[in-house]
Amino acid sequence: MQATVEHAMEEFAAIRTGRAHPAMLNKITADYYGAPTPLQQLATFQVPEARTILITPFDRSAITAIEKAVRESDLGANPSSDGNVIRINLPALTEERRKEYIKMARSKAEEARVAIRNVRRTAIDAYKKLEKDKEISEDELARHEKALDASTKKFVDQVDDLLKGKEAELLEV
Repeated sequence: MQATVEHAMEEFAAIRTGRAHPAMLNKITADYYGAPTPLQQLATFQVPEARTILITPFDRSAITAIEKAVRESDLGANPSSDGNVIRINLPALTEERRKEYIKMARSKAEEARVAIRNVRRTAIDAYKKLEKDKEISEDELARHEKALDASTKKFVDQVDDLLKGKEAELLEV
């Protein structure tokens, strides 16, 4: 369940807000010598201003591949290169785009909740099998189910808190 919450945090970090941050580029891969390679393995990222990202490739021959990957991604940004670094100036988010990102964040939060409930269901099934095989008593089964329910609620609440924070961040102008 903790792994699901951490995955949700990574997913939320990849959703663009009004400010530039390197996590926005986590899901982007560039075609580097015929192999899809994550940008983190090809370059370093800097955020000198609130809406600007500088990408400094380790290998200058990868500049065109990185530019192409960023241009084709869902960032909605047009990168420019000076031969050494790639500069991405992020435009301000429109109200419509903000609402679209909020919908995306809500769907990712729902996916995380479902994953947490699936972990709970799997654990309960395992406990029921133990009870059926007479390895634990009915009282122990009830106690384990109650503990699982409390733990499930705790992790679902963490996902909800992450979602609230991301929505507030997206609505901030």
